[in-house]
Amino acid sequence: MLKGIANAFKVKELREKILISVGILAIYRFGAYLPVPGIPFRGMLSAYQSADTTSGALAVLNLFSGGALSRVSVFALGIMPYITAQIIFQMMQAVIPSLQALAQEGESGQRKITQYTRYLTVVLALINAIGYLFLFKSSAYGLDFSGLPFPGWIEDIIIVGSLLTGAIIIMWLGEVMTQRGIGNGMSLIIFVNIMSGLPVALIQSVQGNEHGALITAITVAIILIIIPVIVYIERGQRRIPIQYAKRVVGRRIMGAQATYLPIKVNTAGVVPIIFASSILYFPAQIAVFFPNVQWMQDFANTIASGWVNWVLSVFLIVFFAYFYTSMVFNPEETADQLRKSGGFIPGVRPGKATAEYIQNVLNHITLPGAVFMAAIAVVPSIVFSFTGNALVQSFGGTSILIMVGVAMDTIAALESQLKMHNYEGFFK
Repeated sequence: MLKGIANAFKVKELREKILISVGILAIYRFGAYLPVPGIPFRGMLSAYQSADTTSGALAVLNLFSGGALSRVSVFALGIMPYITAQIIFQMMQAVIPSLQALAQEGESGQRKITQYTRYLTVVLALINAIGYLFLFKSSAYGLDFSGLPFPGWIEDIIIVGSLLTGAIIIMWLGEVMTQRGIGNGMSLIIFVNIMSGLPVALIQSVQGNEHGALITAITVAIILIIIPVIVYIERGQRRIPIQYAKRVVGRRIMGAQATYLPIKVNTAGVVPIIFASSILYFPAQIAVFFPNVQWMQDFANTIASGWVNWVLSVFLIVFFAYFYTSMVFNPEETADQLRKSGGFIPGVRPGKATAEYIQNVLNHITLPGAVFMAAIAVVPSIVFSFTGNALVQSFGGTSILIMVGVAMDTIAALESQLKMHNYEGFFK
């Protein structure tokens, strides 16, 4: 591992990508502590703690924003508006033929969809910013805005404008990191947000009650046991044997070759978990418009925690696992490429039969991977929901899956870059 990291910094191009990613993440963390103008910052943290927002939906939104929501920083909206916009457009591609055709146009079509996603992100961020303004001015927080030296409407514009600008900057940072850095920028931002809360969660967990140290030790031990299992499943593959017939290339006769088509157990990676989390915590984003409407708050908290959350999490993770796999892996295209290159699956006719065979394998192998992800996301929350432990509440199965999945994807991206420059990767 250390040798791989040292080799990564020897390659100028790879070193620049790593430094760009680290620099962007540092800028993001700075923005998470930069307060919004017009907010009484000194009273904000105490108001957040006393407003019964340390559990339930807002607590999860605060976790995914890296604590920016509790500080009302310019990055308080986090990456969620961008993720929600991506979910909407990816689902619309499956039902709107014009968008589906646009996605199949290649790079130019993807650029247009990306542009539409940005516009929708701005709209969603504006709605969220207005909602948070209602929340901050509600009786739940009890903040005093009377000492500000300008009219209330100017104050509202400043707060909403700052939050909206922060969301746009986050979207831009994530895209720049994806294009010029290492790994997926959106996933890395979520990873850093979750990890930033780990020290505080550990301290609160130990100091929570008289058995806090024991519960924390047991929790950490279980997490350390679960991580290798997650890695094992994430790297698991179903290898479909591929045979290439003899063919003439110029004056040479190429002999028959045997290889395989690897299909990952978890083709979708951490995307289903991120998408499911965004859907489940969307009611919380709506509920901030109605801070004094108790049934709205109760509904948002019910969706964000408890048995309703567990059932919906399992359903949504399995659904998005199949949905996203169908988006990134097309059996018909794979079968067509095999036919054109002279490859075939032994015992399966080329063309439509091969596509159906690959689709059948994909359907069978996606289910156990999706169920595993759902179990890891839900079971720890069920087992430890009665402890009230801060570490368990902040770092349940969903957080662990996201952190491990993002870490593995980033290491895999680094490894592929290293092998391009004839260096050994992290995995031998």
